[in-house]
Amino acid sequence: MSTSCFDREDETFIVLVNQEDQYSIWPHWKAVPGGWTAVEGIKGDKKTVLEYVEKTWVDMRPRSLREWMEQQTAGAAS
Repeated sequence: MSTSCFDREDETFIVLVNQEDQYSIWPHWKAVPGGWTAVEGIKGDKKTVLEYVEKTWVDMRPRSLREWMEQQTAGAAS
């Protein structure tokens, strides 16, 4: 039985971010999928990259939703 590269603790990962400011970890040797960008300087074992994501991605709402909510708040205030 084969184990997914995402389940392996000895794999080296990078962190990806998309246009909506959503984060993911990704095996360093796999091509970065369309719509995602590698976060520069972040590479390591699963625990290391997950710690980075947990510290960085503090607002799980997509960027478009955050912007829409801000517009609604600004509109209500005026």
